Amino acid sequence: MNPSRRSLLAAAGGSMFLLAGCSSSSPSSTPTTTTPGGAGSASAGMGTTPSSSGTPGATASTITIQNFAFSPAALTVAAGATVTVSNKDTTTHTVTASDSAKSFNTGDIAANATTTFKAPSAPGTYPYTCTIHPFMHGTLTVQ
Repeated sequence: MNPSRRSLLAAAGGSMFLLAGCSSSSPSSTPTTTTPGGAGSASAGMGTTPSSSGTPGATASTITIQNFAFSPAALTVAAGATVTVSNKDTTTHTVTASDSAKSFNTGDIAANATTTFKAPSAPGTYPYTCTIHPFMHGTLTVQ
């Protein structure tokens, strides 16, 4: 193969790789509801308490993990509400409060698994992260 053709193929391959990582991470407008108890399920928060996602008329709060990001990045819920976490990535993640008390922690959530946790009972702002991928950040506001 001639050198200029090899360079062109290498450039095209690199462009395809970059484009593959540019998929949309916009959240779905419909909350995902699943049955708790899948892989990586947290024992706390297995109830069905409805909560608010900050959207009027919302009956469930969901954090979706996709493309190594939490969506929505900021979520507001009622004290003690059940929050569903759906991992749509191909790798394991966590949702772990960053405060010293670790107010909530899902533990490992396997790829394509869903779990729930109970929001803290004390109102406040709770930053959280994925302990496996510390560059992933979100905020849970409890009212």
